[in-house]
Formats: sequence, structure tokens, C-alpha cells
Amino acid sequence: MKSGKMRTLRDLLVHQLRDIYYAEKQIHRALGKSQKSAHNPALREAIAEHRDQTATHITRLETCFRSLNVPARGVRCTAVDGLVEETNETLDDAADEQVSDAALIACLQRVEHYEIAAYGCIRSFAQSTGNHKVAQLAEQTLDEEAQTDQLLTQIAESAVNPAALAVEGEPTR
Repeated sequence: MKSGKMRTLRDLLVHQLRDIYYAEKQIHRALGKSQKSAHNPALREAIAEHRDQTATHITRLETCFRSLNVPARGVRCTAVDGLVEETNETLDDAADEQVSDAALIACLQRVEHYEIAAYGCIRSFAQSTGNHKVAQLAEQTLDEEAQTDQLLTQIAESAVNPAALAVEGEPTR
């Protein structure tokens, strides 16, 4: 990829790895702020665990780069930059702790879905190009991202959303 052009599926695979590498580093940083913003203890704990897991994802990506014999470096991911900015703006606009936690979960799940899409593509490209180690590592991370998404849904539905609904005395179902 000397000219920066993606000419092969392998080039696209490397580009996708660089995109998510940058993204994971930004997400790791943002999760620290998100953890401090969370009020619900289960949510705060889930964010802390996912932040630790994100550090592992970064290390896994570095293993992928080594496996492909390319330098581990990121390329700017404007999608994740936008999601992080949206999260910050949303948290600034939430006037109530319960509503803030519900908003935080919504923002975190948007990030999770971006990551799920990215790792799914990486896994597919790696399988197609015969890079089985990269495919296996992407699958492992993909599974963890999906588990985090499911955990956030559980926390939202069991505690955070009902608490946010009760803020204005709205009836719960």
C-alpha cells in the first residue's frame, strides 16, 4: 500500500485493522470519562470491565499486525470520533442522573455496534485471504463486543430505563 490505495482485499484488511486500532484507542480513552459519568453501579462496573477488555483488544490488534507483517498504526476513524463527540454532547445535555445513564448506554451501544460491524468485516476479509490467525482473533473480539452489547441491554432494561422512566412519574410497563 505504498501509494495509500487499497488494491487488494489484503490491503483492505490492513486498512480496516488500522481503522479499528485507532478507534479502540479512542474508545479506551473515552470509556474512562464514561465510567466517571455513570451513576448506576452496574453500569459503572460494566464500563470498567469493558475498558479493561478494550486494552486487550488493542493488544490483539497488535498481534494481527505482526501476523500480517505490517506496522501497527492507526488511521483516523472519523466515525468513532463522531460517536465519541456525540456521547460527550449527549451527556452534557442530560439534566438527570437516570436519564444520563440511559443516554450513556444508548451512546455506548452505538459504539459497540460500530465495533461489531468492523470486526465482522475484518474476520470475513481475513478468512477470505487465508489469514486464519487474524480471523480467529477478530472472532474472539467480535464475541466479546456482542457480549458487552447484550450486557448493556440487560442493564438498561432491568434498571436504568425504569429509573429514567420514573423521573417524571411516567408509568412503567
